Amino acid sequence: MHKSKAFAAASASSPLALTTIDRREPTEHDVQIEILFCGVCHSDLHQARNEWSGLFPTVYPCVPGHEMVGRVTKVGSAVSRFKAGDLAAVGCLVDSDGSCPECKAGFEQFCPNITLTYNSPDTHLGGVTYGGYSDGIVVDQRFVLRVPSNLNPAGAAPLLCAGITTYSPIRHWGVAKGKKVGVIGLGGLGHMGVKFAHALGAHVVVFTTSPGKKADALRLGADEVVLSNNANEMQKHAGSLDFILDAVSANHDINAYLRMLRRDGTITLVGAPEKPLSVNAFGLIFGRHSISGSPIGGIAETQEMLDFCGTHNITSDVEVIPIQKINEAYDRMLKSDVKYRFSIDMASIRS
Repeated sequence: MHKSKAFAAASASSPLALTTIDRREPTEHDVQIEILFCGVCHSDLHQARNEWSGLFPTVYPCVPGHEMVGRVTKVGSAVSRFKAGDLAAVGCLVDSDGSCPECKAGFEQFCPNITLTYNSPDTHLGGVTYGGYSDGIVVDQRFVLRVPSNLNPAGAAPLLCAGITTYSPIRHWGVAKGKKVGVIGLGGLGHMGVKFAHALGAHVVVFTTSPGKKADALRLGADEVVLSNNANEMQKHAGSLDFILDAVSANHDINAYLRMLRRDGTITLVGAPEKPLSVNAFGLIFGRHSISGSPIGGIAETQEMLDFCGTHNITSDVEVIPIQKINEAYDRMLKSDVKYRFSIDMASIRS
């Protein structure tokens, strides 16, 4: 083992603070990475404050972070895909059983025995895994990804969660040129959905409750912006959309958006409202509409997403912060006071 610097929450009510954690020495299949940037995800806040105690109870100390871009510093003897000096990335998963039907199909995100990047049982050291709010990490090469050299590392880091969370359903549901696509909510997830749908050639409509976001939505690639609390604007798009990406985590009326779908249209949830959504059955029956949900993607699809971003020069819009401002960033994130993701410059933890 070796020691790494990290920022951790000691309890649900304590601020994140500097500490040291154990990292394993690389085994023959491992890649050791010096973390350069780590994105800040809303789930980091939920986990640090134990707000998902019913599903994912937090074990303390908790070191969040699952959107990492870094530089390879050491590789094990059996590693063939990476070498010291390579730019690499780690997302939400660091292991799976590799033998279940989901893993064999390339859907590691659905493996019943996945190891999440943080707050999962650590099969190597015991205790739980620690995430990217640290100076380095050691990961099996199967869960390490290549980062296109033309991408800004700070903006590329959030692609490992916000990027793949939106890319995966957009690809699965066939978004392409000739399709009309809606994106509900222009936040950390929504702004990536706009960029991907636009790059794939779709006609993109952003639904928002904030008039002030119109200019930004158009800048990001939207063709139209609809104020969802304006009945006349909503009516103009009724029955016209092939696919809607719902990136809103607050409670909202999903029936209003079901009416926007064409026959056989689908709404996919990537936001996770706290309370169950109430759905009018006739909104599904008439039009043969569907509601689906989607998490992150598998490793191969995540690499596909990064390569797509390299080809189209897509990164997340980020505000770069030092790790010492992470507690302030959490407070601002609750107020939606960021465009559109925080990215931590991990050089700050080394200094």
